[in-house]
Amino acid sequence: MVSSIDRSEIAFFDLETTVPTRPGQGFAILEFGSILVCPRKLVELESYETLVKPHDLSLISTLSVRANGITADAVVSAPTFSDIADRVYDILHGRIWAGHNIIRFDCVRLRDAFAQINRPPPEPKGLIDSLALLTQRFGRRAGDMKMASLANYFGLGKQSHRQVYDVRMNLEVLKYCATVLFLESSLPDIFTENSWVSPNATTRNRGSGKSAVEATGSSTSPPSSSRNIDHHNSPPTHPIFSLAASSAGEPVQNGVETGHAQPDPFDLGPLVDKIETEALEASEAMEEGSPTTGSNTITESTEFLDLDHVSIPSVAVTRVPFFRGPQKMQILHRDAPLQIRCDALKVRFGLSTRFVDHAGRPRLSFVVDASPNLCRVLDACDDIAKRFVDSDSSSEWRPVVSRKPGFYNSPTVRLQLPSVAVGDGVRWVTEIYQKESSPSSSPQRVVFSNYDVAELEALIRPGSLVDAFICLDPYDYQQNAGIRLVAKKMIVDSK
Repeated sequence: MVSSIDRSEIAFFDLETTVPTRPGQGFAILEFGSILVCPRKLVELESYETLVKPHDLSLISTLSVRANGITADAVVSAPTFSDIADRVYDILHGRIWAGHNIIRFDCVRLRDAFAQINRPPPEPKGLIDSLALLTQRFGRRAGDMKMASLANYFGLGKQSHRQVYDVRMNLEVLKYCATVLFLESSLPDIFTENSWVSPNATTRNRGSGKSAVEATGSSTSPPSSSRNIDHHNSPPTHPIFSLAASSAGEPVQNGVETGHAQPDPFDLGPLVDKIETEALEASEAMEEGSPTTGSNTITESTEFLDLDHVSIPSVAVTRVPFFRGPQKMQILHRDAPLQIRCDALKVRFGLSTRFVDHAGRPRLSFVVDASPNLCRVLDACDDIAKRFVDSDSSSEWRPVVSRKPGFYNSPTVRLQLPSVAVGDGVRWVTEIYQKESSPSSSPQRVVFSNYDVAELEALIRPGSLVDAFICLDPYDYQQNAGIRLVAKKMIVDSK
């Protein structure tokens, strides 16, 4: 067992949680896995993993099981979070924390879990978020920045979303990324960005180092290569520290940064703030289509195609750079993002608040009848995008056009109404207009007093007609893939 006095180890950890299905439900931890790693030799010293029984087993929905494979039967005899809180605290408190997307997800879920049992959470002395770090340093060559994509890039096998296996995979991905960047910085004239080594060139069998722990609890006998570690005689630097330091844009020599005092290379706060700011700006640019002018009248745009003007042979799917590194799927029409205009869509089902986002805000959507012409375009895009995703993904494809058994001739589609946080408040991203009673009057912009779902529900009612300006947004997330229809603008005729 690693001494509790020596807190120099890096704690790699990962959580599996339930997936909320209604506003305000929150997340429940279903599994905790961690390894302690020597910061100089990057070898595993100790591991711990356990399933966790939530206070309410009904939180484990079908959506949750689909995301991570953990069923209610699997955790019914597992300890509660209160039972493992002491062990989790001892593993994490006062150490450097590492993981993929831990700043925005795992750290938040941990704090919530400790708050629910009225206990102070563990505090890190540093953070290594591989998502934020590699987004800046490695993202363009590794696809969409999912751990599964990064592991596939280096031939490390498939992500399991279970147990300590994914934590070990995270460490291996960082080792590989750091080594590649170290080589490129050492021989910049040979290893340039245009001559990256094939991702499978260094693939080797890593099965022996990734066997799952057979019983819940800790592994106090680390691999033979990690025993009797002498931290003082270890080499002063390792490529992983070059990776972290270079993300701050500063040179490192013999483990000491040059020049005047520099910020902690493991402090990713400024980097995460920058990424989130860029993500917000890019998201708004994508979702709003054009800058808001403040006018109450709708502005016509030539970027939305009428359905009759969509040529199916001209539709293609590609990956494009996104947020300075990761890549995102995009549907194109003649080399421009495909956006369509659909007039007089009849609302079949009003506003749905069934799902929530990471901040607990409702993910609003509503269902409209799909005309034959709309089905023609969307079915074709669905087929093209599905073949594109199937080439390198195991996700389940969800058709964009819904055809229920017994109602095949009454197809529907779901339109998404995104929102965005602004300061302490929230606003709709979709521009919403309402037709006046007079046919000669221009549609007027609807101004909402606040983020009030009830106001929107009163406007979008079953039977209403909607002119929608739609962006096609392909996704591949948590073993689900498909096309979201995001409404950038709407003109509602609810009379």
